[in-house]
Amino acid sequence: MLYLRAAAGLLPTRRPSTLPDRTLTQSGVRVDLAHLAAYDRVCGFRLSDTLPATYPHLLAFPLAMRLMVGSDFPFPVIGLVHVANRITARSVRADAELDIAVHADNLRPHAKGRQFDVVAVASHGGSEVWRGVSTYLSRSASSAGASPAGASPAGASPAGTSPAGTSPAGTSPAGASPAAGGGRGPASTFHPPPASAIWRVPPRTGTDYAEVSGDHNPIHTSRIGARLFGFPKPIAHGMWTKARCLAALEGRLPGEYTVDVAFKQPILLPARVSFHAAPTGTGWEFRVDGKRPHLAGVVTPP
Repeated sequence: MLYLRAAAGLLPTRRPSTLPDRTLTQSGVRVDLAHLAAYDRVCGFRLSDTLPATYPHLLAFPLAMRLMVGSDFPFPVIGLVHVANRITARSVRADAELDIAVHADNLRPHAKGRQFDVVAVASHGGSEVWRGVSTYLSRSASSAGASPAGASPAGASPAGTSPAGTSPAGTSPAGASPAAGGGRGPASTFHPPPASAIWRVPPRTGTDYAEVSGDHNPIHTSRIGARLFGFPKPIAHGMWTKARCLAALEGRLPGEYTVDVAFKQPILLPARVSFHAAPTGTGWEFRVDGKRPHLAGVVTPP
């Protein structure tokens, strides 16, 4: 139903010029342990009695979609580009009862349109234990032919796309600058850092993640759907890529941290990509690359 409402949002209509001043909430959310186990398998996490830092994003996703398909939202959800995501997380037990709240914030101009944040907060016992900030770009008509390199009309989907500026924290994640190998020049001039690991991303990654995340955007699950948005093949969800990076660092991360990523070129499925991670003294820098950069991120203290 949410995707039908998203499609209906493409019909011409008058929209407000500001973000809605409302917060959607859901109380008493409990994790289905079988679902959590399926998510862990898809993203590469070990089975644990604590939640991966990216898992509460799934719990908040239905509320975020409800917010963005509302008639009081200034942009149609189909066509939005997810350009960055920041998560601040504490160790949360899998059996914890959570209260989820989602709102939109910080509408601001961008060279290619306008950006805004969707802020999701999970609380336990009245205390905040998780916060996620997803930054989206709505491209203006005048810049429709000049979208960020590799950007996908993601329709609120966390698809891997080019960065549209800075991360939600206001700082570029590792490798986001051209000097660090995150430039947008020809693929032949791109030289990623030495790989810590090589990952083979199978063609079913999009459908597998769609099943556990609830994000069934056809650019991730259907060749026809991907082609309708200019991709030759389905692309991996950006939030799957972020989760896969954190899974690779599992056991080396503190109990509390902030992880900030910029989504770059989408990963066309199937793919062979390199993962690079390096300690920074206070955290980690990491990135995923193919012939072009796909994701760059940094883990810092909260």
